Amino acid sequence: MPSPSTSRAYAAWIVVCLVWGTTYLGIRIALQTIPPMTMGALRWITAGALILAILRLRGERLPARQTWSALSVLGILFIAFGNGAVVWAEQTIPSGLTAVLVAAVPFWMVGVERFMPNPDPLTLRRIVGLLIGFAGIVLLVWPELEMGAGRSFIIGVVATQVACLGWAIGSSYSRRRGQEENVLAAAGMQMIFGGLCMLLAAILFGEAARLSFTPVTSGALAYLIVFGSIGGFSAYVYALKHLPVATVSLYAYVNPVIAVLLGTAVLQEPLSPRLALAAAVVLVGMALVRK
Repeated sequence: MPSPSTSRAYAAWIVVCLVWGTTYLGIRIALQTIPPMTMGALRWITAGALILAILRLRGERLPARQTWSALSVLGILFIAFGNGAVVWAEQTIPSGLTAVLVAAVPFWMVGVERFMPNPDPLTLRRIVGLLIGFAGIVLLVWPELEMGAGRSFIIGVVATQVACLGWAIGSSYSRRRGQEENVLAAAGMQMIFGGLCMLLAAILFGEAARLSFTPVTSGALAYLIVFGSIGGFSAYVYALKHLPVATVSLYAYVNPVIAVLLGTAVLQEPLSPRLALAAAVVLVGMALVRK
C-alpha cells in the first residue's frame, strides 16, 4: 500500500499533467501582445512573490540564505531555460510540433540520469515504454505538423531541446539536493530567480517597445501565473521529491493529450478515432515506464 507522501505525490503529478496541458494555449494567447521574455518574467516573478508573501504572512520560514545559490541554479534551469526556451519556440514553430519536441524531455531525463550518482534503473521495459509513449504523441499531432524551413524554424526546434535539457538537469539535481525545506518556499525562490533571469533577457532584447496588454492577453497571463506557475510548478517540485524522475517526466506525454482534448471541448473539434488511439498508445507507454 503506498505511503501518504507517495499518494500525495501522484496527486501532485496529476495536477501537473492537467494544468500544464492547458498552458500551451495560455502562452499562445499571451504572446499575441506580450513579448516572450517579458511575459515569462512577469509570470514567474509575480507567482514567486505571491507565494513567498503568503508564506511570510502565515509565519512560515523562508529558505535560508545558504540555500539561495542552489535555488538560483534550479530557477535558471527550470524557469529561464525550461520554460523560457519553450515560450521562445512557440513564436516560430507550430503548436503540434512543439508538443512533439517537448515530449522528448523523458529521453533527456533518462539520459541525464545515467551521469548522476545512484541513477534510477533503466530497464528494457522502461525503454520500450518511452518509445511507445513518444509514438503516441507523434500519432496525436501528426496532422498538425508543418515541416517548415528557414533559420527561425531551426532556432525554434533547437530552443525546445535546450528547454528539455535544462528541465532534465534541473529535475535530477532537485531530487538529489536532500534539503528538508518548505516545498512552496523553495518553488517560490526558484520562480523569482528564474524570472529575474528572463527579465534581464527581456531588457537585453529591447522587448519593452513591443509590450502591450489587452483584456484577453492579460487574462491569459493571470491564468499562467495562478494555475501554471503557483499551482503547476509547486506540484511538480513536490512530485519530484517522492517519485522516480522517469515517472514524473511522463507529464510531457500527457500534456499534448490534454491540449487536444481541450481543443475538442473549447473549440468543438471532433474527437476522432485517431485521437482515441493516440491517447491509448500514450497510456500504454506510461504503464510500461511507471514502476
